[in-house]
Amino acid sequence: MTKSFKNDEIRAVFGAYDANIKALESLINVTVRTTCDGVEISGNVADAEMAGLLLDKLCLAVRRGENIDPDKVKQYYDILSADPSSLDNITSQAVCVNAHWQKIYAKTLRQKKFIDAVNNNLLTFAIGPAGTGKTYLAVAMAANAVKKGLVDRIILTRPAIEAGEKLGFLPGDLQMKVDPYLKPLYDALMEMFGDDYNKLIERGTVEIAPLAYMRGRTLSHAFIILDEAQNTTPEQMKMFLTRFGEGSRVIVTGDVTQIDIRGEKSGLVDAEDVLKDVDGIAFVHLSDDDVVRHGLVMKIVKAYNKHSQRRNHSGNGKTE
Repeated sequence: MTKSFKNDEIRAVFGAYDANIKALESLINVTVRTTCDGVEISGNVADAEMAGLLLDKLCLAVRRGENIDPDKVKQYYDILSADPSSLDNITSQAVCVNAHWQKIYAKTLRQKKFIDAVNNNLLTFAIGPAGTGKTYLAVAMAANAVKKGLVDRIILTRPAIEAGEKLGFLPGDLQMKVDPYLKPLYDALMEMFGDDYNKLIERGTVEIAPLAYMRGRTLSHAFIILDEAQNTTPEQMKMFLTRFGEGSRVIVTGDVTQIDIRGEKSGLVDAEDVLKDVDGIAFVHLSDDDVVRHGLVMKIVKAYNKHSQRRNHSGNGKTE
């Protein structure tokens, strides 16, 4: 099979030292090489067609301004293998345009489900392991809402709890103590707004605060994100969920495998038990397969989960 592509698209898709095509060839039993007419794919008919489809989709990604690397090749292959038509749905609409004019898209089927849930519900819970893009996509959707004038402000919060550390031993007032824990939110906002970020903070368009600051407030016409919600207590979660008012939309993110509170049920776990059947509220579960950081991160997450399962089975007196 021979397919025609523009030279600049071929270079971007193949990658440095043909790393991307090597990744494709390892996933699909084909050989891909450039010719004077385009790209030649050698293999059985079914594999060659899959490789050709994957190359088409990667070229479309290049035209959209996306960077192609071996992890992207693997993500696209997994999606096409599950449902060839779903990739077009995932990449049909950008979530947001960041400060560098790069369009941000969902990268997995569950990420797209998360985005759709936020668009269709006033309150959405995104639950999944580290690296699945929960916080990043939540901030991107909030930034998009502000840029389009759908809300007046963004409010980002998280509980001031971290494994193995006590806030009392950190220097400064409460805001200074919790700033390090809010760094992931700062980083995501900086990517979305760039140089305008500090102006938005000064004007109050963007507010980042510890969860304790939410008590007693009514948050109207805002896009509100509660991050690291697994470390809330049920009382804190209830307090937070009763803060938002007219014209607001809420995203709650968390990872139930990283609960740092002790001696009490996680507010995130409790909320799913209490609210799972309430209209207007969506729960989206992301998995190891949705990890979109470096490919090694996905392997690390899966290895830890596998080890935890073995340990739990052993603790229950079960044998492998």
